[in-house]
Amino acid sequence: MPSRQIYFDNNATTPLHPEVKKELVAAMEMYGNPSSMHAFGREARANVEDARHRVAAFMGADESEIVFTGSGSEGNNTVLSLFACGTSQCFPGMKPKIVTTKIEHPCVLETSQCLVHRGVDVSYLDVDAYGKIDLGQLEEYLKSDGVGLVSVMMANNEIGTIQDIPAISALAHQYGALMHTDAVQAFGKIPVDVNELGVDFLTISGHKIYGPKGIGALYVRKGTPYCPFIRGGHQERGRRAGTENTLGIMGLAMAVDMRKIEMAAEAERLRGFREMLREGISARIDDALFNGHPTDSIPNTLNVSFPGAEGESILLYLDLAGIAVSTGSACASGSLDPSHVLLATGVDAERAHGSIRISMGRSTTVEDVEYMLDVLPGIIERIRNMSTAYIKGGPHAAIR
Repeated sequence: MPSRQIYFDNNATTPLHPEVKKELVAAMEMYGNPSSMHAFGREARANVEDARHRVAAFMGADESEIVFTGSGSEGNNTVLSLFACGTSQCFPGMKPKIVTTKIEHPCVLETSQCLVHRGVDVSYLDVDAYGKIDLGQLEEYLKSDGVGLVSVMMANNEIGTIQDIPAISALAHQYGALMHTDAVQAFGKIPVDVNELGVDFLTISGHKIYGPKGIGALYVRKGTPYCPFIRGGHQERGRRAGTENTLGIMGLAMAVDMRKIEMAAEAERLRGFREMLREGISARIDDALFNGHPTDSIPNTLNVSFPGAEGESILLYLDLAGIAVSTGSACASGSLDPSHVLLATGVDAERAHGSIRISMGRSTTVEDVEYMLDVLPGIIERIRNMSTAYIKGGPHAAIR
């Protein structure tokens, strides 16, 4: 184990906030079922509903609009699956067509592919070189009759690009479609207000904001059609069966409270670190190519390609030096295929394979960034010297 340990993989998961740890330890003594009517159950129920109020308030929602889930992936599956249900008896008038993008999280893309076999028509929006969708293409899809849902992630987990969700929501509603955004990577890093965004559904996850794993929340605007994804109980006002994860819910609420206090200052600090990394890498490493939007992105994320150096090799060498990064989405890391996000932006497979994602967090220091800038150039040089494919200033070098 290296003497120095630096964690630059916060988009995969975050360490627990110290205040969240305290909350979880204290809550372990409270074991009552929130559905029970005795004192133990009433205590648990009071804590669940207090947490619901705090989570709702942070995103500008009413507490009745919050459904606690097991993860962001479950929330996304819940929303998308409404439209398979809409082709049967639950919502016979719902339009059975979904429009999403080519750069969504795998839980949206794979669920969409599954829904095609259940009679749902799914269309995928292209993105430009920065990962932004084209509103004109979206409108063309919406003009074709039958679109019931538009699902566009607020901030991309690999490249950090932020979409114009208010404009997308307004366009979806103009043509009678509902709007969903996967806000897992945005929530707690930038302001997220459901009313300003204009969305009907929004998903979040606890472990991306220094909360516990195994807990998330789904926002469902009042009056929006809904059908439970998990059945068999009355919990969550009949919207999600299963005994509530009281510990996780309380931990999520405390994480949200800490985001309310820390988010703005942290965002400014991490944005400075991101630019320090961008400038330092550009100055010290030839042919470094940055992916995603240079400014319209979440403040903690930098995705960069190094032609002639394979991403997994970079990751392993950095790990030996005590630095943890990612080669893309943690949920797709078991695949040897190049990033679907980078390919969708027009990057070729070679460049995509030579990419790493640096995602910083609340514990990141300027010393961590300086150490990364000291270590990374030598690693890239070593890998490139072993490569027969890399040519300095080659065809990739002109692409920034």
